[in-house]
Amino acid sequence: MRDVLGQIEDMLATGGQDEGVVSLALVAGSELDLPEDELNAALRRAMLLLAAGGDPRRELELHGRAVTALAGDLDAPDRRSQLAEKLATLRPPAAGLPLVEGALARLLADRDLAWQAFACAVLAHELGS
Repeated sequence: MRDVLGQIEDMLATGGQDEGVVSLALVAGSELDLPEDELNAALRRAMLLLAAGGDPRRELELHGRAVTALAGDLDAPDRRSQLAEKLATLRPPAAGLPLVEGALARLLADRDLAWQAFACAVLAHELGS
């Protein structure tokens, strides 16, 4: 885990703020239970939004339409709580990585941002980026 967080620290150090918070959300949310049929339907809708924008393989934007739609489709209070709990478990291994600690604090303080970042990570994973 420390190696992954070290890579995220490096990403944040080079100015990849959005990429860093998305990566942290991915690490924390990797074990969230998302029913496959619900996830697949939400991903199809998000892909249609990307395609409607002209290029379904373009770089994702943290607050873009497709990511926001996916976040809304998958949103549930219990899922947000699970994500927050998982983010909190990253604090001890992140000790001594000041940029990761700051990004974690930001995600824990702003559950909307954390959920948006998780949705971005899910969509990026689907796109293979």
